[in-house]
This record gives sequence, structure tokens and C-alpha cells, in this order.
Amino acid sequence: MTHATRGFARLFARAALYGLIAALLSGPLFAQQAGEGGMAQGLLKEKLAAIKASASENQRKLRGYTWTETSNITVNGREMPPKESSCSYGPDGKIQKIPVGGSTDASEGNRGGRIMQRVVEKKKTEMTDYMQQVGRVIALYVPPDPQKMQQAFEAQKVSFGHGNGQADLVFKDYAQRGDSMTIDFDIASRKIRSLKVRTWLDSPQDAVTLSVEFASLPDGTNHPSRTTLDAQGKGIHVVSTDSNYRKKG
Repeated sequence: MTHATRGFARLFARAALYGLIAALLSGPLFAQQAGEGGMAQGLLKEKLAAIKASASENQRKLRGYTWTETSNITVNGREMPPKESSCSYGPDGKIQKIPVGGSTDASEGNRGGRIMQRVVEKKKTEMTDYMQQVGRVIALYVPPDPQKMQQAFEAQKVSFGHGNGQADLVFKDYAQRGDSMTIDFDIASRKIRSLKVRTWLDSPQDAVTLSVEFASLPDGTNHPSRTTLDAQGKGIHVVSTDSNYRKKG
């Protein structure tokens, strides 16, 4: 075979390959896959719209309520005195918390003199600072922010989970780099049933997991009822329950 003949053969094979690729791209299999992809994207957009609408409506309704939050904190296996707060939304749209009652562990510092008292006060201050930091992180996810959800969708960081059918949506890099938030959404009632988050505090190495269960008030308003936070690196486990919801006077 001459050099010219071999060159012609290569051109012919290349043209045949391009023709095959073109046929596959225009064929029924590719069209079906493209159609399924478009259908999945449409379904994803539909679920996201329903979740955003539900979150916005419930957040609006909750601004007319006050409620009590009770937090039970365990540090390295040791249970701390429970903390109660009266909660409501402030004018800035953020949840305001006012402590209810006083500390029940003041006697711990009195039993060991001034040195022990200073140690106890230092630990209490450190714990207060840490729990404030935890509270700020929780506020990034509870309640879910419709604007952040939309931003994640536009960045193509939202997908279906593997929960109940295709009702669960998974958000990546939702509030912090490398985080993950999964929303279990009840299609029939159009309400969020639960929320699961993997995130961090000071750095990605300071991992935190967050689980939130939702419940409904008599008027249908959906709200977080139980929040569980685990910061394994700090040995801290927090369970907060929201109760005694009442309309503002």
C-alpha cells in the first residue's frame, strides 16, 4: 500500500468515526438520555421551588410566635445543667434568645474556695463562648434559607438524595465550603420533615453534624421541634427542643 493510499484510508476511517459519533448523538438512545436528564432537572427544580415556598411561608408565620427552647448539653459524657431560653424573631429577621432562670451550678465554685471558683468560672465562660459559636453555625441552616438554596441550585450543587423516592434534596457548599445539607421534604403535605447537616466550626477539621426534626402547630405552621448537634472533636453533644409555642400578644 502506497503512502497516499494509507493516508486516504486514514481519512476514510476518521470520517466514518465522525459519522458514527454524529449518528449516536442524533439517535434515539442519546435523545432518550438527554430527555431523561432534562426531565430530572425539571423535577429537581420543581422540588426546590416547593421547598423554598414552604420555608418562606413558615418563616413568615413563625415571626408571629414566641416559644421556649430547652438545651441539654453533654461535655465528654458529663451532663451540664439544662438551659432554657425564650425565643422569638426580632425586627432584623433573626431569632433572639433570652435566658430563662439562673444557673443551677453556682455552688460548684463555692465548695473549693477562690481558686476552684475561678476555674469553674473560666470553664463556664469558655463553654458560653463555644455555645454561642455553635448557635451561629446552627443559624446558617435552621431555618433553611430560600436564597441560599437557589444559589446552590444555580451553582449546580443540588441533587436528589437516596431517601424516600426523589423527595430528598442534597445541597453541597450551601453555607460553608465543603458542607452538606439534606432536606427530607413531604410532597403530600408540602412540609419539611427533617434536616441533616455536615459542617464545621473553626475549620473543616472541626467537624459538626446537625440533625433537625420538624413538627406542625395547630394552624399548620411547620417548625423545628428537636435539634441534635454533635461536635465529636470537642466531646460535645447538644439536644435542643422547642416547645410552648404561643402567638405574640
